[in-house]
Amino acid sequence: MTDDTTSAPPAFLPNAAGLRLAYRHRPGTAPTVVFLPGYMSDMMGSKALALDDWAAAQGRAMLRFDYAGCAESAGRFEDGTLASWRDDARAVIDHCVPAGPIILVGSSMGGWLALLLARDLGARVAGLVGIAAAPDFTNWGFDAAQKAILQREGKLVEPTPYGDQPYVTTRAFWASGEALRLLDGEIAIECPIRLLQGQADADVPWQIAVRIAQQVRSADVQTLLVKDGDHRLSRPQDIALLIATVARLVES
Repeated sequence: MTDDTTSAPPAFLPNAAGLRLAYRHRPGTAPTVVFLPGYMSDMMGSKALALDDWAAAQGRAMLRFDYAGCAESAGRFEDGTLASWRDDARAVIDHCVPAGPIILVGSSMGGWLALLLARDLGARVAGLVGIAAAPDFTNWGFDAAQKAILQREGKLVEPTPYGDQPYVTTRAFWASGEALRLLDGEIAIECPIRLLQGQADADVPWQIAVRIAQQVRSADVQTLLVKDGDHRLSRPQDIALLIATVARLVES
């Protein structure tokens, strides 16, 4: 059952641009579980809330937040880039968990950010869970025609099955993603990594999870393929798998 603090008003932290970032930090036993939402998603999504419920029941520390321009944080969504949202995440983590181990849990684009943060934070990261992690999607996720529109018009606007608002990608976001690609070489991450990936995912090919496993330096990597799982992996059985995966990492 969700307790009162799960949906309580957020706290706020100014980012480097002075925009107020909304976050919810649940104190508890370390390591702190840090949830990184996907593109056009936020900290009130079903996976984030399910993990927060689990953390509350277990007395575990949990941190959720919204990137600038998303949900309860200030700013315009179209002003965000992969680099600026990485920096937002780092600012909230450093503010709320200045010391002690963390476990990064990233969904889709949040999985790309989790990999970038784990590389930068080094030994502070006790584990990483990717949910349909999508590193380098600016490279493999757009065809030549879409990239041409981005360059010509400055943004790409497309319908999405995941919400009422159109899916907007800016040229600045695309360029930032291209500058932060990871899959072309070794990814210097040493911590245990768990990759949850649906094989019926229409957005992230399941082979991306295998490439991540190949490219990270860590030897403690498990890729869990869900044959009938879609991109969201938010069905009850998917949520149960996520919680069980996080719980095992936390306990180890």
